[in-house]
Amino acid sequence: MNLEKLIRPNIRALAPYKSARHDHSAGILLDANENSLGSVLSTNSTALNRYPDPRQLQLRSRLGEVNGVDLKSVFIGVGSDEVIDLLLRIFCRPDTDRVLLLEPTYGMYRVSASIQDASVDSALLTDDFNIDRSATVKELHSDTKLIFCCSPNNPTGNILRAEDILWLCSVAPGMVVVDEAYIDFADTPSLTRSVSATPNLIVLRTLSKAWGLAAIRLGYCVADPSVVEYLMKVKSPYNINALTEHATLEALSLQGVRDSFVARIRSERERVMRELRSVRCVREVLPTDANFFLIRCADPKLVYRHLLAQGIVVRDRSNEPKLNGCLRITVGTPEENDALLSAIREIEIQ
Repeated sequence: MNLEKLIRPNIRALAPYKSARHDHSAGILLDANENSLGSVLSTNSTALNRYPDPRQLQLRSRLGEVNGVDLKSVFIGVGSDEVIDLLLRIFCRPDTDRVLLLEPTYGMYRVSASIQDASVDSALLTDDFNIDRSATVKELHSDTKLIFCCSPNNPTGNILRAEDILWLCSVAPGMVVVDEAYIDFADTPSLTRSVSATPNLIVLRTLSKAWGLAAIRLGYCVADPSVVEYLMKVKSPYNINALTEHATLEALSLQGVRDSFVARIRSERERVMRELRSVRCVREVLPTDANFFLIRCADPKLVYRHLLAQGIVVRDRSNEPKLNGCLRITVGTPEENDALLSAIREIEIQ
């Protein structure tokens, strides 16, 4: 793989903006037009009147430790969505380059590609929602710059086989982006361990799910250092604010709490799925490796409307490829799950 040939020419030639905090973050700071008197908000740990570190060296180093990689392989974004957007801007020339999606999958990949005006190709997963190698190869083109796959997949919930993803990296003309937002709920290890040996593999991670930090909007990727350099080149100077960085560093010291969340969610997941298999209107409960699962119903619209009338909100996925009759349900608290089970048992499908 020749990374330079994959990068858009204008990005290769781009001289990145160099912010005041890029070189100096200590001393008498009279260089960035900040409020030298302080902030209207008080905090014991963060100087909110000063711009944060644009390179996020401390946080990238800590995330590198968590994933067993050097900080040069870590890029942090405002949620994984920012990383997805930047990858499209770096690799895909508008109205020229192509993106491949393995569907059904997370809808934001298509939206972001469309905003960049990249052509979107689609290869369907197999009936058990794994990568269909022959169907995927048929959709690869010389100008396919990015291939997005989600593992565990949203909305199907299953892990994609690692050997299939690594095979895809070996045949892809561009970069393979694996979104592991839900990997903490699975038994399968992260593919971050394969990045160093696979230069066209990019692994997305987030703190929104297992860590319970969706509100702080912190996502990151593990990738070859040369890819990270381009991401650092095109991002906005201060994309990660100081409060988010502080909260993330604190959270990463509480891995035991995260592990407790994961164990409790997995336990509830198995209980709810087991009980739903005996509910009359549920034809199938699909296997999952995530904190959500699919049910296939005889009449998904009726089930959806009935649950909504009880104040229970699930996602209707019945119009997506291979998901006829499917609703996606997130595992809630025990009390929320009991309410779901009680409400769905009330439904009678003739």
